Amino acid sequence: MYTIGVDIGGMSIKIGLVDETGKIVARSRVKTADTAAQGVNDIVIHINKILEENKLDVKDINGIGVGCPGAVDSATGTVVCLPNLGWENVPLADMIKKSFDTNVKISNDANVAALGEAIYGVAKDYNSSVMITLGTGVGGGIIIDKKLFEGGWSRGAELGHVTLIMNGEPCTCGRYGCVECYCSATALMKQTREKMLENKDSKMWEYVGGDIENVDGKTAFECSKLGDNAATEVVDTYVSYLGECALNIFNVFRPEAFIFGGGVSAQGEYLNDKVRAYCEKFDYGYKNAPRTKILTATLGNDAGIIGAAALIK
Repeated sequence: MYTIGVDIGGMSIKIGLVDETGKIVARSRVKTADTAAQGVNDIVIHINKILEENKLDVKDINGIGVGCPGAVDSATGTVVCLPNLGWENVPLADMIKKSFDTNVKISNDANVAALGEAIYGVAKDYNSSVMITLGTGVGGGIIIDKKLFEGGWSRGAELGHVTLIMNGEPCTCGRYGCVECYCSATALMKQTREKMLENKDSKMWEYVGGDIENVDGKTAFECSKLGDNAATEVVDTYVSYLGECALNIFNVFRPEAFIFGGGVSAQGEYLNDKVRAYCEKFDYGYKNAPRTKILTATLGNDAGIIGAAALIK
């Protein structure tokens, strides 16, 4: 049996036909519409397209899983608030069910990415795992006994909005000092630019072609590998923020696996080793408790589709 996974993004909606091993065997993509009604219509059209092209009908799928940004009530299948698209109180699951007589489940996009890694990805051999995504913001997902933990009203697991530094940087959520202010790719780029302005002879200037606007999440890491002191200072500070974030999560959940996803996670073991070293130094649990494995997400850009399909599994 197959499952349909739907990944709703700000720019596009991706739909995939996923087999029992978590492999995407067919896929389609459409630009995200301006309204929820048109978005659902596009989802229906492209699901039908995938089924027809693969000589299947709705009876050949276990269900349809949907990952969506914003505030989602998974119990009712409602998108409560998706500010970037202007969606409010959209009964998404029921709208899809009108076209397909099958099980439909929805959840937050960061949650489904974590679930995808837990069921089909790097954490498939672990019963408990926590994933944070290091992108424009910081998302999170918590897996306990292979099940997604969403908290009351599906509003939990906002790991990017745990306070890391009291009265720190202002956050888009309205609070101050959130993890997102220090650990996102956006924050890393800000930290990199600030250090570059303090160090005009840094190799980072050459890396970005003399234009500070070309700074990205790789700039400090790649120049640190070349021995640039200013870049190394950026990386070490960033790792300390990530390490503290990880330690807080370890001390609350003590998961078997802790996963980095998102753009910054592309640094792979270079990043993981540094975070491990930080945890070795400062976590009492590394001396007196089982160690949490620090891993890199493996599903990449397919995490949304595969994770959404895992909602049904």
